[in-house]
Order: sequence, then C-alpha cells, then structure tokens
Amino acid sequence: MEKENRFLRAVENRRTRYALTDRSPVSDDKIEEIIRFAVKCAPSAFNSQGARLLVLFGEKHHAFWRITKEALQKIVPPENFAPTQQKLVSFDAARGTILYFEDWDTVEGLQQKFPTYKDNFPIWAYESNGMVEFIIWTALAEVGLGASLQHYNPLVDEAVRRAFGVPESWKLIAQMPFGEPYAPADKKDFLPLAERVKILK
Repeated sequence: MEKENRFLRAVENRRTRYALTDRSPVSDDKIEEIIRFAVKCAPSAFNSQGARLLVLFGEKHHAFWRITKEALQKIVPPENFAPTQQKLVSFDAARGTILYFEDWDTVEGLQQKFPTYKDNFPIWAYESNGMVEFIIWTALAEVGLGASLQHYNPLVDEAVRRAFGVPESWKLIAQMPFGEPYAPADKKDFLPLAERVKILK
C-alpha cells in the first residue's frame, strides 16, 4: 500500500509550473534517463510505440522559443503582443524543452493493417502520447523540476522541421518547457467528484 501511496502523492504533486529557471536539482543525464524510461514503458495501442521526442537543451532550447516568437509575431498584433512575449520569455528561461511528436507513418500503417479500427488509431495515438507526457511530467516533478504543457503546433511545425531535421512523418503534438521552479503552483480548484465519477455495483 505504501508504494501505491507514493505513486498517488507523485500524481497529486505534478502541477503546471510557469515560473522556471535554467537550474536543475538533477543532472541533464538524469533528465534524459527519466525521459527514455517513460518512452520505453508508456503503453500504446497495439504496442505501436509511436511516440517520438526531441529533448532540447542550451542553444537548441532557446532556438525553439525564438522560432515560436517569430511565428506568433506574424499573427498577434504588436499592440497585443506584450502578454505573449512575457509568457515566451518565461519558457525560454527554463532549463530545456521537450517536443512531443507522434510518428504518423506508424498510425497509417496500423490503419492499413487493421481497417476496422481505422478511425480510432489517430485518437489512440494522441492518448498514448498523453500518457508519455504525463509520466515524464510526474517523474520530473518527483526530482524537483517544474514543467508546463504548451501547444504552439501547428503554427511552428514547418520551422521546427527545418531547424531540427525532424522527419516528415513526425507530427508535433505538444511542447514542455522544464526547469527548477522558483514560485509555487497556482491554486487548483476541483469539481465535485460525484459529478465526474459514477460507481455502479
């Protein structure tokens, strides 16, 4: 029971953290180990293992947020850009960024092999990717790192592909800046569980 309690506490402690620094209580090697473990062990439909990740540190991390800023400046009026700029600066100040992709060749291969489930495979791919994201997010929180999940795709997709040599079949799903937090997470409100969970016996 104690192991289960530790896991549930880790789930509870995982929160969205925006106030991040480029420091880390663990080494980059440890961060990479956590990420590889999560990708290996996360479940996926038909054991398809379609999740693909780019882990960006240093200049590569900063380059991604420059790409994002440039893309947003094309669509956000200059007089309204200040809040967006502030958010991007906070992401750029972090230790690194994880880019989450799904290999769409894998999805389409399963659609061809199992046509009965054709419409479900894209849904299941997103579900599987979400589990990878959650495992990593929770594991990073357990070692003292904060993170948030962002979605600037598809706005940045082509620029990311060119900048980092991403294969054509990789579909960008989400971005996760991470680093040592310097402020507590915001208060979180919860809907009544009776409205969300029905127990039938």
